[in-house]
Amino acid sequence: MMSATMRITNRTRGTVLGTQVRLADTWWGRFRGFLARPRPEPGQGILLSPCGAVHTFGMRFALDVIFLDSGGDILAMEENMVPWRTSSRIPGARYVLEVPAGTIQATGTAVGDTCVWTRVARDDDAPRFQETS
Repeated sequence: MMSATMRITNRTRGTVLGTQVRLADTWWGRFRGFLARPRPEPGQGILLSPCGAVHTFGMRFALDVIFLDSGGDILAMEENMVPWRTSSRIPGARYVLEVPAGTIQATGTAVGDTCVWTRVARDDDAPRFQETS
C-alpha cells in the first residue's frame, strides 16, 4: 500500500517534477509501483524508497526514471524507459522517482540537480509539513 502524497521540485532548476507523487515505502508498494495502474498523468508519479534499481516488466507504458541519493541529489536518470526493461543498479541511490515519460525533458532536469519534496495532505484535515533529511 502506498502512503503519503508528495510534491517534488527540482530545486536547482526551479521546476516541479510532480504534484501528486505517491510514496511507496513498503516492499509491496515498491514491487507494485505502476503495475496494473493506468498511465500516469502529468504531475503524477511514484517515489520508491529505499530503491536503487527498477524494472518495467508487465508495464504498458514508458516512464522517466530518476535516481536520487539520500540528500535528493540526482545520481542518474533514464528517459523514456520502455516496458520490459531493467535499469542498472545505481550505487548510492536511496530513492527512485518514476514520472510520466517526457517529464525530464520538459523540466530540463539533469544529473547533479537537487530535488526536494513536501508531503501534501491526503485530505483537507491532514497536516502539511516539509520533509527533512
